[in-house]
Amino acid sequence: MKKCALITGASGGIGSEIALRLAKDGFEIAACYNSDENGIKELENKLLQTGVRFKTYKADVSDFNTIKNVFADATDFFGGVSVLVNNAGIAQQKLFTDITQEDFDRITAVNFKGVFNCCQCAVPFMVSKKNGKIINISSMWGVYGASCETVYSATKAAVIGLTKALARELAPSNIQVNCVAPGAIDTKMNNNLSEADKADFAQEIPMGRFGTAAEIAGVVSFLAGKDSDYVTAQVITADGGLT
Repeated sequence: MKKCALITGASGGIGSEIALRLAKDGFEIAACYNSDENGIKELENKLLQTGVRFKTYKADVSDFNTIKNVFADATDFFGGVSVLVNNAGIAQQKLFTDITQEDFDRITAVNFKGVFNCCQCAVPFMVSKKNGKIINISSMWGVYGASCETVYSATKAAVIGLTKALARELAPSNIQVNCVAPGAIDTKMNNNLSEADKADFAQEIPMGRFGTAAEIAGVVSFLAGKDSDYVTAQVITADGGLT
């Protein structure tokens, strides 16, 4: 029986690459997205070509009841979620003094509460099976902090804290919880940068370039597979040597 991987934020650049890579690895795919209809349709077309069984879900990860229903349906359809990839996230660049309460609440709800919600829904099944993988996507800014991205950085740091604590709690149940902290990745999230700004930023990276979504998907593939069965509570920073 094939295992199911559920990926949040699956319509985005990194999320869609993760879904496709895990499909290539033999997982059935539950792909969650919130608003990018074009992105999810593109992913569906690519998943059809892989031949794996998949299903897409429109869901806001910050809404616990909605996520609970997604996991219930995935359990009925796939037989349960064996790998959870918490990839959904939103970013914002603002001076600290310009951040509104609404900004804070929304970014926190998606980037941190969303991860918490999905973990709470995934863990009971994994504990019952004494097997499972949870992979949280943080950011290098969650490790080091970024100017003008204080709330984003704080939420990504919170994801790292949750990862380390939950990993230790679930280790006796043979569930591995790890985190990937991408650096500058060439996705739509960086479209706010001009080509000149991107070129300047790339010069600061020892490898001299932005990373690709496929490279992040490769790290997730390792953490989702059997080769990482003795790896837990870890943060893998994939940033081309920048930090």
